[in-house]
Amino acid sequence: MEIQTLNPTTPRQRQRIEAFLKRNGLRFDDMHYYAAITDDDGEMIAGGGLKGNVIKCVAVDDAHKGEAIANTLISHLIAHANEEGHSNVMLFTKPKNKQLFESLSFRLLAEAPEAVLMETGIGGIYNTVEALKRIREESEKYKEYNKEYKEDSKECKEDSKECKEDSKECKENSEECKEEEKTNLNISTPQHLTTTTPHHLNTSTPQHLNTTTPLRGVVVMNCNPFTLGHRYLIEQAAKQVERLFVMVVREDCSLFAYAERKAMVEQGVAHLKNVTVIDGSEYAISQATFPTYFLKRLDDAADTQMLLDLDLFRRHIAPALGATVRFVGTEPTDRLTRRYNQLMHEVLADVREIVRLEKEGNAVSASRVRKAMEQGDMSTIRQLVPPTTLPYIIAHLATQALQAELDTTPKPGLVDKDNNGAHRDMDYALMQRSIDTLHPYFVKLALLGCADALPTHTSIRDIGIEAEKAMLSATNGVNTHKGALFSMGLAVVAAAHEKDTDSLQTTIKALAASFPDTNGTHGSKAKLLSKGTTAIKGALDNAREGYEMLFAEWLPFYIERRKERDAHTLHKTLLRIMCDLDDTNVIYRTDLATAEEVKQEARALLDNFSKTALKDMDRHYTTRNISPGGAADMLSLTIFIGSIQT
Repeated sequence: MEIQTLNPTTPRQRQRIEAFLKRNGLRFDDMHYYAAITDDDGEMIAGGGLKGNVIKCVAVDDAHKGEAIANTLISHLIAHANEEGHSNVMLFTKPKNKQLFESLSFRLLAEAPEAVLMETGIGGIYNTVEALKRIREESEKYKEYNKEYKEDSKECKEDSKECKEDSKECKENSEECKEEEKTNLNISTPQHLTTTTPHHLNTSTPQHLNTTTPLRGVVVMNCNPFTLGHRYLIEQAAKQVERLFVMVVREDCSLFAYAERKAMVEQGVAHLKNVTVIDGSEYAISQATFPTYFLKRLDDAADTQMLLDLDLFRRHIAPALGATVRFVGTEPTDRLTRRYNQLMHEVLADVREIVRLEKEGNAVSASRVRKAMEQGDMSTIRQLVPPTTLPYIIAHLATQALQAELDTTPKPGLVDKDNNGAHRDMDYALMQRSIDTLHPYFVKLALLGCADALPTHTSIRDIGIEAEKAMLSATNGVNTHKGALFSMGLAVVAAAHEKDTDSLQTTIKALAASFPDTNGTHGSKAKLLSKGTTAIKGALDNAREGYEMLFAEWLPFYIERRKERDAHTLHKTLLRIMCDLDDTNVIYRTDLATAEEVKQEARALLDNFSKTALKDMDRHYTTRNISPGGAADMLSLTIFIGSIQT
């Protein structure tokens, strides 16, 4: 017998794995690695796979059970997972296999009627529990410190009051002494010598030493993005417990990344002193890790996944936090979430449902916000999210605008899904990597713009330089989005700063006015090529004017095409921009005469548009090394401003 490595992504090898699993009553599941044990004839008699640190699809032919083959197979899979950097390994299996895997050093994490979750290795759930215990202890220290501070503050006030009283008494005593000297008859005890215990020396047990067990609760939420509904749920839950822990779902399968979602929650509940935002559990049962291959019916999967998740919470998460209450919002629409709430009531001892916050008769939800983002409806977004969430939404709209420009296909002489246009050093994948790299810096710029005062040129420039370095590092030195970073960066700061989108253009002007003239850019070089014969406007010039053509011409054109649901809205808007823009990228790569030809050809194609003619233009421009990159940047900016200026 020998162990063979099979690649589940290769069609022929996958078919072999599927046939073996079917023979053993299992279905194929998502895996990146599969190990097969074969007999002397090369026939597969046992096999098991990996997805990350999760063992999947383990099976042994009936004729070979009891031969310790499973031990050999599991040891091999654990060793391979360790080589890939996983110190602990998990597996889902049928309840009847629990004892078998316990004999192979696996320990039980959670169980449900149709499945159990087990793990082996260093750390694992123990590390998670210990980390949660430390969080609980820190929250208790803060509580004790806060109470002691209040007590000390109260006592100081009392001491100050008593000192004033003492001072007053001393004055009175002085007067009394004078009277005694006069009469030598007064023998009463002075008031300041009374033995009554002062208030600040009260020996009763202080409030912060009360031994009553505090009530702690937990809210688990995804927050994609964080809305007023989420904040309302947390506020209402916080009123019912002494300490509330908010756990943000760690799994990154949402529009907003985990780090962003957690930051939104932290900023959105900063006013609640008894709320602690904590990292999501790595042991949440996710769609990425939970298998369905051994369940009798695929519709068993949802309940089994939810029951395992709840059992993990009940056994490990809640006790580590000392939490006895789980809070959830009522679920009027989503069937799966409603089922999860139902199972929660069955599994956990104290579950409290809080009625969802409503706006205009509908529950405030993250899905409503995402829909408004798709529709470019910023006025609705502002009604559904707290101000602390807006910078993250604005940054995402900027990133989506860059993505929309890249995805527009075909484009004349530009990188798109079909080809690289006139560029030999760029392709779609490189441009995609550049956009992904720039996104966190748009978040930083949006957060910068949220300040009460307009950000300085220096603060914007520093983030821009940092973003450009990251972009060039990700693209191996290729300038993919330098122009777009400048124009979009200014617009992001302005959009985050202004509550009224009507003043957006004015704010962009004010920001651009603080930037000095540039040297070494395509725009500055294009001006030198013109030798002053033509008034060429570069990127900074257009920004200083507040992108007059964009707001006056291109944006209304774009919005009108969208209203008409024109399938070629972005193609036509790009051509409309090319009709007007002094594209310094075209001038730099060719000459002034060619730049004027581009304007005329764009006008002619726009007047008689067809996708076939656009493809012909793409081939023609690619051959002539024409790339209207400035127009592409302005298309992205038009899309972005259209998404925030309803």
